[in-house]
Amino acid sequence: MRLLKILMFFISLQEERHYFLGYSVIKLTFLGTGSAFTLGEGNFQSNMLLESSRGRKMLVDCGMDARFSLHELGYSHKDIDDVYISHLHADHAGGLEWLAFSSYFNQHQKKISLYIHESLVTPLWNNVLSGGLSSLEGKIATLDSYFDVHAVPMNISFFWEGIEFQLIQTIHVMSGFTIIPCFGLYFSTGEHEVYVTTDTRFAPHQIMKFYKSASIIFQDCETAKIESGVHATFDQLVSLPEEIRKKMWLYHYNPGPLPDAKKKGFLGFVKKGQSFEF
Repeated sequence: MRLLKILMFFISLQEERHYFLGYSVIKLTFLGTGSAFTLGEGNFQSNMLLESSRGRKMLVDCGMDARFSLHELGYSHKDIDDVYISHLHADHAGGLEWLAFSSYFNQHQKKISLYIHESLVTPLWNNVLSGGLSSLEGKIATLDSYFDVHAVPMNISFFWEGIEFQLIQTIHVMSGFTIIPCFGLYFSTGEHEVYVTTDTRFAPHQIMKFYKSASIIFQDCETAKIESGVHATFDQLVSLPEEIRKKMWLYHYNPGPLPDAKKKGFLGFVKKGQSFEF
C-alpha cells in the first residue's frame, strides 16, 4: 500500500510537470459525429468533449443535441467547466441556452468559462441567445450573467489546462460577399499536433499549412448525395495528397451508408463516443 501511494505521488508530480510545461495530457471524446440534421441511427451532432488529466472538461461546441449526447456518456451540465464555440449554427451553439440556464440555477456550480472569437460575441447574444436568456426575473441579463466570457482576438491564442489553442478561421458559409466567421482549433500536447477543422468547405490552399504541420487531423466531411456547398465532401477530400489523408479522421458526416475511408487512405470515420488521448 505504501509503495502504491509513493507511485501515485510521483505520477501526480509528473502530471504537474506536464501541466506547467504546457503539455497536459488530454482526452478528446466525440459526443457525436453527425451533421446538423442527424436524426436517429444512434448518432448525435458533432460536438466534442476535452478532458484534462486534472479532470477539467471543456465542450468543443454545444449543439441542440448536447444535453442528450452528454447524458448518454454519463455527463451533465454539472460536469462542464468550459465551452468553446466555433460558430453560430444551431448544431454548434443551439444547446447554449440549456447549458446557461442549467448552470445558472445550480447554486453549487461555478460560472462556466466561454471561449469564443471576439467577432462572434455580440451576434451570439443578440442573434442566438438573448430571446430566451434575457428573461431573468428581476434583472437585465447579458451573456456575462451566465458565462465567464473570454473573447479571443484575431490571431491570438487562448490557453486551457496549460495547452495553447490557436483559432484557425475556415471558409464555411458566404453571405453575399462576406465570410460568416467560423474557427477551427489547432493545439499541441508535446507529442501531438492536433487540428480540428470544425465546419469548413474544401479549401486546401487556405489550410494546407495546418494540414502539413498537424500529426493528426479531424476533418469535416459531408457524405450526402446532394452537396450543400459549405462542407468538404468525401470525394473532394480523396484528392488530397496521401501524406495528408493518412493522418486524417473524418467526422460531421450524414446519415446513411459511408464510403470505405480506409481504402482511400484515411484513418477512418470517427464513431460516436470514440476517444483519443494525447
